[in-house]
Amino acid sequence: MHRKSVIILFFAVATLLVLGIVMLFSTSAFAVDRHGDALFFVKRQGMWLGIGFLAVVAGAMLDYHFWQRTWWVWFAASVVLLILCFVPHIGMRVNGSFRWLNLRILTFQPSEVAKLAAIIFLAYWFSLYAPESHEFLKGFLYPLLAMSVLMALIAREVDLGTTGLLVGVTFLIMFVAGTSMLYIAPLALGGVAGIFFIAVHMKERLGRIMAFMDLEKFKEGAGLQQWQALIAFGSGGVDGLGLGNGRQKMLYVPFAHTDFILPMIGEELGLRCALLIVFCYILVIVCGTLIAIHSRDRFGMLLGLGIVCMIALQAAVNIGVTTSLLPNKGLPLPYISYGGSNLVFCLLGVGILMNIYSRGLSDRGDSTTTRLQAKVTPRL
Repeated sequence: MHRKSVIILFFAVATLLVLGIVMLFSTSAFAVDRHGDALFFVKRQGMWLGIGFLAVVAGAMLDYHFWQRTWWVWFAASVVLLILCFVPHIGMRVNGSFRWLNLRILTFQPSEVAKLAAIIFLAYWFSLYAPESHEFLKGFLYPLLAMSVLMALIAREVDLGTTGLLVGVTFLIMFVAGTSMLYIAPLALGGVAGIFFIAVHMKERLGRIMAFMDLEKFKEGAGLQQWQALIAFGSGGVDGLGLGNGRQKMLYVPFAHTDFILPMIGEELGLRCALLIVFCYILVIVCGTLIAIHSRDRFGMLLGLGIVCMIALQAAVNIGVTTSLLPNKGLPLPYISYGGSNLVFCLLGVGILMNIYSRGLSDRGDSTTTRLQAKVTPRL
């Protein structure tokens, strides 16, 4: 299946992109900030999709060791861009959060650059210090301190969702790299507790947690989006109401074209299409993992797994939020939700996976066992 994994990955992502454009066409015409143009968001997403296509081509053609050699550039650039979010007239405050940069010609979220930079750094570090992966300093403390810089800046933006995402990806890469669970488990629990502590001391975030605990009680306030999302899923049923016939997108569900686009798909195209989306993400996870574990070296394996983990966790959180299995958190659905920054970097991740796949095939003369032994460090 490994030889066909890149083809399956390509068609799975293409299916998600097509569904995203179709549903954006259906839902975005009712968005409040469409600037009087029913196709405003479709046009902008089309522009970002073109940039994303270039990112896929660049990622697929560029030797993935380029990211290993230039890890420090991306890490430093991420820190600078995240700091610029707090600079007046450059950083933008939207809904109480400083997540955006306004560079006049475009606006984007630096946290998307930071997510990729974090994965590249961790893959570089644990490939450089593979024998020391089980040690406390080089296998746990030093990489965690470096990651804490990015996490602190993103948390300061009041973006707890992306912060939690980085925490999850960091611990998963550490686990695969060979860091002892004696170090990972307590800190993972502490990280979750820390994010929860911050959330309960912020009025808006506390409201979301209370709504998660009793959605019906808060359905007119903090739980409005999730309550209306459940209504959308219920209205659509198995077959859906038909493309364009959904009602919840008509200003009943805020941000129906971004974070809550999945319920709109469930309402108009039905449960079958919603499950098709979940199946496509499963294909992305399985194929991406196969590509990563068949990479020619340890850096490629960790880089590929980091990209897959980032996409998978983001999709899982969005699906969990829109089905009320998790507290409300503004994370877009990869490849489907409106949002240029996330779309471009998710597509760049696919391009990098394609390059890892092609480089792995060129190294097929070695046995799988030998390659895995060279990449995976035994745990002590």
